[in-house]
Amino acid sequence: MTSSEPPQRPEVELREVARGVYAPALVFEIGVGAIMPIIPLSAVALGANLAAAGLLVALLGVGQIVGDVPAGVLAARIGDRRAMLVAAALSVLALTGCALAPNMWVLGAGVVCVGATNAVFTLARQSYLTEVIPVLKRARALSTLGGVQRIGAFIGPFIGAGVVHLVALNGVYWLAVLTSLVAGLVVLVVPDVAGAEAVRRRHAAVTVPMRTVLRQNARVFLTLGFAVMAVGAVRASRQVVLPLWSEQLGFSPATTSIVFGISGAVDMLLFYPAGRVMDRRGRLWVAIPSMVVLGCAILALPMTTTLAGVTVAAMVMGLGNGIGAGILMTLGADVAPAAVRPQFLGIWRLFSDAGVAGGPLVVAAGAALGSLAAGIAAMGAVGLLAAGGLARWVPRWSDHANATTRRRAAERES
Repeated sequence: MTSSEPPQRPEVELREVARGVYAPALVFEIGVGAIMPIIPLSAVALGANLAAAGLLVALLGVGQIVGDVPAGVLAARIGDRRAMLVAAALSVLALTGCALAPNMWVLGAGVVCVGATNAVFTLARQSYLTEVIPVLKRARALSTLGGVQRIGAFIGPFIGAGVVHLVALNGVYWLAVLTSLVAGLVVLVVPDVAGAEAVRRRHAAVTVPMRTVLRQNARVFLTLGFAVMAVGAVRASRQVVLPLWSEQLGFSPATTSIVFGISGAVDMLLFYPAGRVMDRRGRLWVAIPSMVVLGCAILALPMTTTLAGVTVAAMVMGLGNGIGAGILMTLGADVAPAAVRPQFLGIWRLFSDAGVAGGPLVVAAGAALGSLAAGIAAMGAVGLLAAGGLARWVPRWSDHANATTRRRAAERES
C-alpha cells in the first residue's frame, strides 16, 4: 500500500489550477494534435515513401518513451513548473526545426524531440497536480487533465487543416510553435497555487538516483506496471484498428475520418463524471469497466461488416476509453512515494508509453501474417487481461482502489 502522504492545502480547488495547468495543457495539445496528420505529408513532400512516412509518425511515440525517464529526473532537479517551461522552450526549437527541415533526417530528429518535450510537459503537469490537489479530489483533477488533452488532440487537426488551406503545409508547425509559446507563457505568469509547505518540501528534496527508485519500487513495477503497459497498448490499438478495419471493408477515407471523429467525440464526454466516481467510489469502479468495455468493443469490431456496425463499435470504444480518462495518471499519483514522485512517475510513464508503442505493432503483425481480424482480436483479449491485472494489483498498491482499501488505510492510521 502507499505510504502516508504529506499534508496538502485542503482549500485548493480545480478552478485554481485551471489557468496554470489545464489552459496550457489544452493549448499545448492543440499544437501536437495539429502536426500529427501533417508529419507523414511533410515526409512525402521531402521525398519519403509511404513506409518511411509512417515511421516518422511513430517517432513521436519513440520520443515520448525516450523522454519519460529524463523527464522525471528533470522535474526532480528543477521542479515541476520549471520543467514545464523548459519543455515549452525546447518544443519551440524542435518545431522550428520541423518547419525548416531540408530533409527527412532533420524532420525525424525534430519529431523525436517534440515527443520528448511532450513527455516532460505531461509528467510535470501530473506531478504538479498530485502535489497541490487534495487526495480526495485527485482523480477528478487528473481525469480532467486527461480530458483536456483529448480535447486538444481532437480539435488540433481541424485548426491545422485551416492553416494548411490558408498558408501551406509548414504553416502547421509554426502554429504549434505559437501554441508552445503560449503554453509556456501561461505557466510563467500564472501564480503557483502550492502552499508554503509544498514549496519548502521542493527546496529541501534530495534528488534520488533513478536506479535507486527503480530498485526500491521494483515490486510495484513488476506487477501493476505490467497492467499499466497492457492498458496503454489497448488504448493505442484503438487508434489503429478502426482505420485499418474500415479500409479492409472498403470505406472511403472521408467515411473513416467521420467514424473516427464520432468515436473521439464520445471519448471526450465522460472524463469528469469518471473522475468523480473514482474519487467517491475508488479507482477500480472506473478502471475495470473501462478495460472491459474497450476490450469487448475491439473484440466485436472484426464481426462488423457494415458502416452502421463499425460506427456502433467505434462509439463503444470511445465510451470505454473516455471513462478511463486519467486512470493511469491517477494510479501513478496514488502509488508514487512523495519523496521521489517525479522520478517514480517517469518510470511509470515509461511502462505506459511502451504499451502505447507496442499495441499497434500487435495489430500490424496480425495484418502482416495475413489476418487483420486476428491482430484486432488479440488486442481485445489484452484489454480483458488488463482488467484482470488491475483488479488483482490495484488493491494491493493503492489505498484508493475501493471502499475496502480505504477503510483498511483509515484503520492503519487510527
